[in-house]
Amino acid sequence: MIGRLSGKFIEATDTHVLLDVGGVGYELDVTTGVLGLLPAGGEPLSLYTHLVVREDAQLLYGFDGRHQRDLFRSLIRVNGVGPKLALALLSALSASELAHAVNRQELGALTRISGVGKKTAERLLVELKGKVDLGLEVVVPETGAVVPADRTTDADRTAAFDALKALGYRPAEAERMLKDAALEAPAANTATLVRLALRSVARAAGNS
Repeated sequence: MIGRLSGKFIEATDTHVLLDVGGVGYELDVTTGVLGLLPAGGEPLSLYTHLVVREDAQLLYGFDGRHQRDLFRSLIRVNGVGPKLALALLSALSASELAHAVNRQELGALTRISGVGKKTAERLLVELKGKVDLGLEVVVPETGAVVPADRTTDADRTAAFDALKALGYRPAEAERMLKDAALEAPAANTATLVRLALRSVARAAGNS
C-alpha cells in the first residue's frame, strides 16, 4: 500500500495532480481543496495517499492530511459510495463540515451534493454515526466563533514554526501566521503550513 508520496509538483488538471517522485510521475485524483493549495511547478509537495486496485486500473487518491485520507477511507466503506463519490463529498464539504453533518444527522447537507441521493445520504448518516472524529477546534478571528478543525500534527506545527523563524520572522509573528494558515487548512502538513503562512503575509501586504 502506498500511504504517502513526497516529490516535486509538476502539473494539475481540474481533478488530478502529477507528482514527480524520484523521476517517476504519479498521477493522483485529488479534492478541490488540494488543488487550491498546490505550490508552483517544480516545488516540493507531499500528499497522503490511498491506492485502489481494480482489474483494469490502479488508481491513487491524494490528500493534504492524514485525517482527510482516513475520512475518505471511512466513506468508501459505506455501501454505494465509491472513490469518485467520496472525493465529491470531500470537495463539497470540508472534513469538519462533513463530520458535523454526520454527527448532527443533517440529511440536507449531503443531498445537496451532486450524486448523493436520499438513500445514499441516509446510509452515510447511519453508518458513519459515532465513527467520524470532529478533531480540534479553532477560533475564527472575524466572528469569534469556535469551529472544529481537522488535525495537523504537533510535529508539523513545530517544523513550520521553526521554518518561519529561520526565514527571519519573530516568534510572535510566526505564531500569528500559523494560526491564519490553520484556519485555511487545519489538516495541512509542514510544507503547506509554511506556504499558507507566507501567503497570508503577502495578502495582508497587498491590502495595506
